[in-house]
Formats: sequence, structure tokens, C-alpha cells
Amino acid sequence: MRSSVRFMTAGSLLLWTVYASAQNPLLANCTRSGNLLACVDGYGNAYSVQTSGDTLYTRGFEAVSHRYWAQTNSRYGQLTFFTGLASDGESWVGYNRRVGWTTINRFSSSGGSKGAFICSRLNGCQDSPR
Repeated sequence: MRSSVRFMTAGSLLLWTVYASAQNPLLANCTRSGNLLACVDGYGNAYSVQTSGDTLYTRGFEAVSHRYWAQTNSRYGQLTFFTGLASDGESWVGYNRRVGWTTINRFSSSGGSKGAFICSRLNGCQDSPR
């Protein structure tokens, strides 16, 4: 009985998701299996997220630029380091650190981009002094 109720609930949720994504191309259609989440939006962008312990693997495809990318995040307590690489050769590195309800974020890329911002539950995200 319980499995049929879960199946009916999951089926209803899936139908609602398909209906909603057909109505709004900004909503992604996602599938989850164990520790893998895969999503595609109405514009053809796609990404997947897989977890393994304290490591998070993310891969994606940007439809407009036809660019594939991959990023790995490794967490050590309150500190998370990430590195990424795109099919056009761009690479990036960065970290974020949680301090209470605040997250301090820094990143830089081989394309010359760099940034620092602070996010909190109370004030949202703001540029940070470097």
C-alpha cells in the first residue's frame, strides 16, 4: 500500500513538473537517482550534480555557447574549495567559507574574471572588499 501511494504521489509530481516546465521554459526538468541529479531547462541547458562523501561533482552544457564544463567542490569543515574547466579552455578556482549564517566567496578564472562577495540570510549577497 505504501509503495503505491508513493508511486501515485511521485507520478502526480512528475506530471505537474512536466506541465510547469511546458508553461515556463525557465523551470528545469530534473531527474534524481540515488546520489545523482540531472536537469535540463527549456533552452537546452543541462547540468548534473553527483555527490561522493564531502565531494560534489557538477557537469553542464550551455546551449547558447555550445560549451561543456565540469566543476569539483571539496568540503573541509566550514571551507569548500572548487575548481572548474570548460571545453573552450577556461579554468577557474575559488573557495567559500561559512561563518555562522554568512558565506564568504572568492573566485578567479583564466579568462581574467575574479570576484569576492559575501552572502547572508539577512542581507542577501553583496560585493566584498578584496
